[in-house]
Amino acid sequence: MPLRRTSRRDEIRRVYAAQFRDPRRERRLVSAVAFGSAFAATRAVTHALKGGGGSGGIEIAGHHIHHLAFGITGLLGSGYVMVEGVGIRDARRHRNRSRAVAAVYGASAALTLDEFALWLDLEDDYWSQEGRKSVDAAVVFGNLLAMSAAGRGLAGELVKVLARRSPAKAARLSARAAVRQPRRTLSVERSAA
Repeated sequence: MPLRRTSRRDEIRRVYAAQFRDPRRERRLVSAVAFGSAFAATRAVTHALKGGGGSGGIEIAGHHIHHLAFGITGLLGSGYVMVEGVGIRDARRHRNRSRAVAAVYGASAALTLDEFALWLDLEDDYWSQEGRKSVDAAVVFGNLLAMSAAGRGLAGELVKVLARRSPAKAARLSARAAVRQPRRTLSVERSAA
């Protein structure tokens, strides 16, 4: 009976399962991905709204609602459910809850830190040079999340899986490389004595 070859997708799943057996480590990854995605989406949406001639935000009854408010709400909500143990207790059995809480936390942190300059200076300077503080704060926090999530093992294992070739393809590539390479000759330079 021939052995079944594993697909690259199966290999990536195996690496993921091996790297993220611990739900805490997986939550770090999920929160980092949610943070980066939400930060990029928030920046894109606010710039698109501003470019369209709008205020770049949400207005209710004449009041501009900063996305900082949604971020704080999400942080309070995810913090509360974490305190209650939702997605934390028995996280191995309730992986999806654990991932959802981590995603809400990461996205909410992005919404909050995107307006860091506002809560630091108490001025709406999102579109000014002072608003750059928000980007700096988000980059620092996002990198800390990413470093805590990835660790050493994940990146190395994924590179190995993605670099691995099928035996047939590897043989074809090495045959092509052998045909293309010119013969090398050893030359010895003699020094004048």
